[in-house]
Amino acid sequence: MPQIVPPFADLLAGCHRSAVHLETRDAYGVDDEDVGFAAWRDGWSYDLGDRSSWWNGFHGVVSDAISRGVVMRRARVVSEPVSEYIRYEYACTPQNIAAGEDVRWLPRRLASDLLIPGNDLWIFDDRLIRFSLFAGDGRFVADVMEDAADVVKRHAEAFEAVWDRAIPHEDFRI
Repeated sequence: MPQIVPPFADLLAGCHRSAVHLETRDAYGVDDEDVGFAAWRDGWSYDLGDRSSWWNGFHGVVSDAISRGVVMRRARVVSEPVSEYIRYEYACTPQNIAAGEDVRWLPRRLASDLLIPGNDLWIFDDRLIRFSLFAGDGRFVADVMEDAADVVKRHAEAFEAVWDRAIPHEDFRI
C-alpha cells in the first residue's frame, strides 16, 4: 500500500524544536529547480538584497518555523572538485541562511570513516524522518516516512557526526 507523505510545509509546521536536513548527492534533477539552475548556468545571479526576486514559499515556511523557535540545520556532503550543481547550490545558499537555516558543507574525502545514510533526509524533532529517494540521474522519485525510534536515533546520530565535522558555509570555499 502506498504511503501518504504529508507536504514538507505541514511536517515543518508540526515541528517544535529542530529540523535537520542531510544532502548527499552531487547533482539533483528536481523539476522546480530546473529553471533557476538553467538561468544560473546562463550567468544569472540573484540579488540577496532584492528579497522579492527570490523569496519563495519554502523560505517563508522556514522563516515561520525559525520564528517559532525551531532550529534548522542543513548539512551537505559533497565530492571535490564540486559538481556544477553543487556550485549552483553554493551560490543559492545565502537564501537558505537569510530564511534562518544554518548550513554546513562536508567534503566527501573527510567523511570516509563516517556512516552516512543512503538517502537524503529530513529529521523533525528527533522523532520522524522523511527520506527523499532519487533516481540515478538525480530525478526525484518519492518521499517515504519513518518513525521507528531506533531508526530515527541512528540517523540523528549520523547527521550529528556529519554536522560536527562539516564546515560552516561562511568558511567553506569551492
